[in-house]
Amino acid sequence: MPETPEPPTDRPALRRAALGTADISLFVVSAAAPLTVMAGVAPVAILLGGIGAPAGYLLAGLTLAVFAVGFTTMSRHVGSAGAFYAYITRGLGKRVGIGAALLALVGYNGMEIGVYGLLGTTTADTAHALGGLDVPWLPISLAGLALIWYGGFRSIDFGAKVLGVLLVAETGILVLLAGGVLLKGGAHGLSAGSFAPGAVLVPGTAAVLAFAFAAFTGFESTVIYRREARDPDRTIPRATYIAVAFLGLFYAFVVWTVIQAFGAEEVVAAAAEDPGGLFFAAITTYVGPWAADLMHVFIVTSVIASLLAFHNAINRYALALAEEGVLPPALGRVHPSHRSPYLAGLAQTALGAVIVLAFALAGADPYQQLLLWVNTPGMIGLMALMLLAAIAVPVHFRRTAHTEGPWRTVVAPIAAALLLAVAICLVVSKVGLFTMASTTVNTLLVALVPAVFLAGLGLAQRLKTRRPETYARFAAEPAEPAEPAEPAEPAEPAEPSEPAEPSEPPEPSEPPEPAEPTPPAEPVEPAETPQGEEPCPLPTPSSPEPASAPSTPAAPRPAR
Repeated sequence: MPETPEPPTDRPALRRAALGTADISLFVVSAAAPLTVMAGVAPVAILLGGIGAPAGYLLAGLTLAVFAVGFTTMSRHVGSAGAFYAYITRGLGKRVGIGAALLALVGYNGMEIGVYGLLGTTTADTAHALGGLDVPWLPISLAGLALIWYGGFRSIDFGAKVLGVLLVAETGILVLLAGGVLLKGGAHGLSAGSFAPGAVLVPGTAAVLAFAFAAFTGFESTVIYRREARDPDRTIPRATYIAVAFLGLFYAFVVWTVIQAFGAEEVVAAAAEDPGGLFFAAITTYVGPWAADLMHVFIVTSVIASLLAFHNAINRYALALAEEGVLPPALGRVHPSHRSPYLAGLAQTALGAVIVLAFALAGADPYQQLLLWVNTPGMIGLMALMLLAAIAVPVHFRRTAHTEGPWRTVVAPIAAALLLAVAICLVVSKVGLFTMASTTVNTLLVALVPAVFLAGLGLAQRLKTRRPETYARFAAEPAEPAEPAEPAEPAEPAEPSEPAEPSEPPEPSEPPEPAEPTPPAEPVEPAETPQGEEPCPLPTPSSPEPASAPSTPAAPRPAR
């Protein structure tokens, strides 16, 4: 079996068994940035889909849960750290797998780098709302680049602790809002009308679904942390299902409570008047102005959490591709103390700085152009990867002996592929809502996705002809580098230090038996000793924010 380029015994590796189910869940839910998605995007979903918007998030969650069935089944059969591209390679071949690898690298970078524009605008809005200060966005974004680099440079468990604190803050403020609405009974009493067929089956639901699918982007990155997970065959599937279930139910619940806060008849008008202030107006009325101030601060920390989660995922994708020999070997180096892919993180930060500065020098708007134009192609690219992965699952298991049932290997993956194809069509057809750009710009942004994939196919052909050894070992199963770590247990030989027992040398007195060597016939066995040689051991806010960045609440206060 081909070996990975990095010799596990000579270089430091990622810290194994560092992450449990909860840790991995924190990374992927943080990438989704629940508070930013709710305060920035949900008002537009309500405006377009009416009171049936909560059902759209449930439907999107169910679709992605079906996708997770085949996706997590593959995670138990593929040990490569390449996640998306490794799964796609197993089912659709190395050429398509390399195309998927390039698309994943560009897609995740797009999801992360564009959000630095959102960090600049939300922080500036918060400074203005709370202190009346006018702060330029560029210094904030550059400071964010340095902060996120440091978070990725530190150990993975350090990142998990930081994200845990930030995620509790952003979800806690939303729970506080929901609790205030429920305790006071909303504007006109609580109603389940949002889930009635008449509210869901309306033309605007298609737009809601487009926003809802985008709001989950990043949940699939659980498999990227396989090498750092404890018992990955269990923790990866559990973390994936927890992330999907939490996001789907939490999004639907929070959007429903905000609808109750204003009332079914008034909420659409309030969202139209000031979408960015909708959540702030609701929490001011039902909890208090102090809670609105906290929400401003926690939106900034929500964006930071999303940036750090995506940064960590990108670094591990770059590390895997460097080990494959596709990217420069230097990107495959791991820090000896923190056990982080620190050079990959430095390169990703440098790329982010170049793009942020380029947009700033061009006079581009940090929200409408840096965020939306860079983020949107990344989101579509990751959805395309999910579609390819869903198609790869049944193809792989059809050609491989296994004990998995048909639900996991055929039914669920095919159903997920069909549903994801519909979801991609919805997002592309409504892309103008995500970018707020002209038809020409939208066409170019969408065309970037197949263009990157085709470039990946070209790279695959180049590797096959010029570096066949790299092409041959692409996405190969790891050479079980974890085993060398076990030899560390030779420390147990210390137990032989109980050589007190060797005090039984009297037994050597039995050497008279050497007389048996007289039969020279046994030397023939040395010829068989050669057989002894056989023992030789053989992967944003997760969605672009179509609404204007949250500003000081100017929306009408909900009726009490």
